[in-house]
Amino acid sequence: FNLEYSLSCSFTTVKNRQICANPDDLWVQNAIVHIQCIFMCVCVCYQVFPPEQPLWGDRVYHGEFRVQFWQNGRWIEVRVDDQLPCINDTLCFSRCQSPRAFWVALLEKAYAKLHGSYELLWAGQVCEAVVDLSGTIAVRWNLKGAESPQQPNDSQTQHTPNGMRLSELSLELKERCAIGCCVHSAPTGIPELGQFHAMSVMEWTNVTTTTGEQVELIRIRNPWGRRSWTGVWRESGTGWASLEPSCSQALLGRTAEGEFWMDETEFQQEFDEVTVGYPLSDAGHLQSIYTGSYLTHSHQIGGRWAKGHTAGGCRNNNTFSINPKFWLKVCERGEVLLSLLQYRHPEPQAEGGTQQHSHLQAIALHVWKVEKKHFNLMRTLNNPPLVSHTHAYNREVVVHTHLNPGFYLLVPSTFLQGAEGRFLLRVHSSCSTSLSVMKSPPPLQHCSAGEWETIISHGCWSVGSTAGGSRNFTTHGLNPRIPFTVTYDPGGNNVKVTLCQNRPENSLHAIGFHIYKVPDGDSLLSPGAMSPVVSCVPHAHSQEVSVFCRLQPGKYIIIPSTYQPELSAHFTLTFTCRINR
Repeated sequence: FNLEYSLSCSFTTVKNRQICANPDDLWVQNAIVHIQCIFMCVCVCYQVFPPEQPLWGDRVYHGEFRVQFWQNGRWIEVRVDDQLPCINDTLCFSRCQSPRAFWVALLEKAYAKLHGSYELLWAGQVCEAVVDLSGTIAVRWNLKGAESPQQPNDSQTQHTPNGMRLSELSLELKERCAIGCCVHSAPTGIPELGQFHAMSVMEWTNVTTTTGEQVELIRIRNPWGRRSWTGVWRESGTGWASLEPSCSQALLGRTAEGEFWMDETEFQQEFDEVTVGYPLSDAGHLQSIYTGSYLTHSHQIGGRWAKGHTAGGCRNNNTFSINPKFWLKVCERGEVLLSLLQYRHPEPQAEGGTQQHSHLQAIALHVWKVEKKHFNLMRTLNNPPLVSHTHAYNREVVVHTHLNPGFYLLVPSTFLQGAEGRFLLRVHSSCSTSLSVMKSPPPLQHCSAGEWETIISHGCWSVGSTAGGSRNFTTHGLNPRIPFTVTYDPGGNNVKVTLCQNRPENSLHAIGFHIYKVPDGDSLLSPGAMSPVVSCVPHAHSQEVSVFCRLQPGKYIIIPSTYQPELSAHFTLTFTCRINR
């Protein structure tokens, strides 16, 4: 357990003090974002702090506490001693208002031990702490409607809807949800508020002014323990004069240290993002924040992206199909919540580019509806998904939807091809469902002598003559045409085609190709009038792209192309075909 401090510190024990106290005793000084909005989740206190632990004064007490956190699909136990870091007899980090209560500091110490040090808790995400302390699913809503920074762009993916306005949640759900709010931009009404500073939403209530106007008021807690709000609903603000004195006194009487009130309009203007944790029933079922229904059916299954095997990258890569694939069977129409959670990398990843994303990959989840389990995989993946979440540098991405009965193909992916990692796929639904791994066909092995034949063809795209571009352009038919013949079909994949562009890595074109079947007796093929039997798309900015497929015996042509027309380059096309010896 590594404790790193810039100042020398002493330790105090929790002798003769309360371990668990009223949550209103919470006071977080020098707050750590990972946990600062979560201590209102009293409903999971007994899960996080297992009951029947010996306390100071008990004969069996030996200075140790057990704390549980939800990690990657299961609850794990962390044991800590009762020594807490202090400077000048004052706790260094989070603490309760009551000097006799230490549950916050003990929880923080266990959470720091889980991550490796107190320092590693700095600048975390509220949504991650919500999940770690309850096992629920948390979503983030952007109140300003702008895109989050540094989101990789996958042109073939679709954004899942951003949900709904927070004001559309029923008051009952707002009381059951864990809600946090934070600021991304420079603060306005809260001068001390720095970027990404998070606060807790403690209460949401409707009041009626003396003129009959309905106002929705929100009680916010600043984890730094100070009332910093300067709006009309501050403690001495003008807003309270519009309410009955008894109502004003009751609401102001409910504010603890560090808490303040604001109305919904001020909330929308001041904060950039909210985090909402799905409520949990006593039976452990998630309650939908969209419909209020209980999602009584749940499944989870783990997986891995392995370089060279199952790390296919985003849909811009021709290797997308090798990503892990899962079957979701829906027995009746219902509400479905899909979650893809990546395991945090112990070492920083070069992909992120910033400290904020250094331990995360950009991940996404795509969902396709298929008629049956026996289907054309490549053709399905080339079509737009039914619903998806774009790639994001989040530990967890969530897709909410309603699905009809049938089979669905789920494909989790990283943005970069070859990016490795482990993940957990979770499904919560109001209807009966089943989740299983889709078994992928074995990859093409090295061709043994006498069973495969390889033909290599060289060509070029020339501006003004053979650089016709993709099928989106009417000039597609100008591209080079490479004929070949399939003579043997023993069953299974019998053809592999690889297109390689001969250009430097820093100036690659987006390339792809289509394979057309030549009708009997037709030597001149018009690509615009026919559909390809196999396509290697979307066009990818890669040195080479390839497809491994099964073709019936007959004559074919391959039309390689760049995505944009009028781009010149030399290429090499390698055609490997199964033959009968």
